[in-house]
Amino acid sequence: MTFSEKLKQYIERTDYALNNYLKEETIPEYLQSSMSYSLFAGGKRLRPCILLATNELLGGFNDNAMPFACALEMIHTYSLIHDDLPSMDNDILRRGKPTNHIVFGEGQAILAGDGLLSYAFEIMLRFLLSKSEPNFINAAYTIARAAGVTGMVAGQCLDLLTEGQKTADEALLIEIHKTKTSAMIQAASTAGALCANSAEGIVKAMCAFGAQLGLLFQITDDILDVIGETSTLGKTTGKDERAGKLTFPSIYGINGALLYAKKAADAALCELQPFGKDAWFLQELVESIMNRKS
Repeated sequence: MTFSEKLKQYIERTDYALNNYLKEETIPEYLQSSMSYSLFAGGKRLRPCILLATNELLGGFNDNAMPFACALEMIHTYSLIHDDLPSMDNDILRRGKPTNHIVFGEGQAILAGDGLLSYAFEIMLRFLLSKSEPNFINAAYTIARAAGVTGMVAGQCLDLLTEGQKTADEALLIEIHKTKTSAMIQAASTAGALCANSAEGIVKAMCAFGAQLGLLFQITDDILDVIGETSTLGKTTGKDERAGKLTFPSIYGINGALLYAKKAADAALCELQPFGKDAWFLQELVESIMNRKS
């Protein structure tokens, strides 16, 4: 099986499960429409794919990992809906389509994000009621912590606070990237290992892998905002510079940012070395992110 075929398989499994979860509850029609609009707008499904691939690599069962994979994608989608709001990045395009608040209105977009966030935790807790082993509880905790006040929310807070900052502060830049983006990708690989009931050393290795992969993803995102095309990316380009955001290109230029991306990619691949050829999908995923155009 090729990388593209395996990726498609993970995405299709995730989409099938996400669709079933949304159909399980009697959600008000307009709320369900706005939640579904963003959830099925054509995202990469990067985080659930990482979780499922890690779990599979380490001998875990797909059915045990899927609730956590879906929860991750719901949390990620909620964050994008809120990130695009006028009070945040004020963007009108996401994944090549009008952003949620443009289609459904700002109030309904906030509620769609709230709905996805709360339902994500409901899905994980429902699973824990049936299987409350420590490894699954730790997986849920890992995702919750990555999404919250020391993770993604903290990163978004710092990102907003530093808009227009003129000082080139590398430590602050790393902290923003580590929390805003890397935390949730790190949670994906860590939770995948936990769902497979892996030994502590393996969990730590996959945690380190996810941290470097998350940093790589955000650096390439920074670069594409400068040199990418809106038509290819499916979102507005150049907005980081216009907002005066702290990014790798803003501090180091494109060439410097590319060097940092290569360093993160090499570090991520290093963490996968003990798994040899069995980790081929995650290894190719690193390369695809390093070379991505969208």
